[in-house]
Amino acid sequence: MLRDHRPYYVKKTFEKIREFHARHFLAPQFQHLGEGFNFMEPWNVEVFGAPISLGKFANLIATPEGKIRFTVWSMSREVGRIEVGDYCLICPGVRLSSATEIVIRDNCMLASGVYVTDSDWHDTYNRVAPIGKTEPVRIEQNVWVGDGAIVCKGVTIGENSIIGARSVVVDSIPANTIAAGNPARVVRDLDPTAKMTTRAHWFADPESLNRQIEELDRDNLKGNTLLDWFRSMLLPRKGD
Repeated sequence: MLRDHRPYYVKKTFEKIREFHARHFLAPQFQHLGEGFNFMEPWNVEVFGAPISLGKFANLIATPEGKIRFTVWSMSREVGRIEVGDYCLICPGVRLSSATEIVIRDNCMLASGVYVTDSDWHDTYNRVAPIGKTEPVRIEQNVWVGDGAIVCKGVTIGENSIIGARSVVVDSIPANTIAAGNPARVVRDLDPTAKMTTRAHWFADPESLNRQIEELDRDNLKGNTLLDWFRSMLLPRKGD
């Protein structure tokens, strides 16, 4: 579809259903879920194990073919946790799997298909041994991990850094750099003195932001009817 054919009130109803599902079914599974969260298709977000926490204004975009999965699976109740900070964006197909500790700080963006793990999940020589070697993973503030990248055990990614698409990160990456490849290596330095606009700036005035989104929705959906919405789904035509 080239545009959303739903009437405004239908879209708002869907949003209420999404919010109810997230609050009723997902929120109890998190140790902490901050205010202002937005789960798109929350029924495609899977949470297994504990403790798992999400900071405020988390934005999770899940799809049927790109489920988001948070998994804590450890041999001991004293270890294994996932902590995601404030203002983070998590895209379809992201998987976070922890046996020890995964910490993702504020303003981070994980693109589609990113996998972050702190464990090998099997021993090198004993293939039936669970978990294997584990080391904590830390992704510092304002990191952008590109499409399909893999972040492996023991890695720290410094603040503001960017990981290129399909990269495999097996060694720590310093702050203010761009790294890419398999294994990922620094290919460029960022200017640490340049002004950095983060997702926290986007949410600095959430009430004003919500008003802007509401106005945009009303304008984009203006004139849409229930009949035309059904027609676009059942009998799509050129231009829809």
